[in-house]
Amino acid sequence: MGRWGFLSNHGRVLLLLAHDPGMRLRDIAASLGITERSAFGIITDLTAAGYISKRKDGRRNHYQIEVHQPLPESTSRERTVGEVLALLAGPDTGLGLC
Repeated sequence: MGRWGFLSNHGRVLLLLAHDPGMRLRDIAASLGITERSAFGIITDLTAAGYISKRKDGRRNHYQIEVHQPLPESTSRERTVGEVLALLAGPDTGLGLC
């Protein structure tokens, strides 16, 4: 049986950013075992969909999760991204929901 997980790489990136909003693309890619190009694509997807915003902090990016955005799954629209991340990431993430 092949490897699989409950969370997509998009969800895993959100979890990483919940713990470290200043994480570099290189580190995101290494943590997930994907290429930097794939990590960049995921960040682009999440930004375009309104789930994260980014700002420059010197030469690095700082990401903010938009915790009040609804989940993309139509069956889960009553839950927000922040609620799910707070459950998965724990109270020490600074999401302000636990």
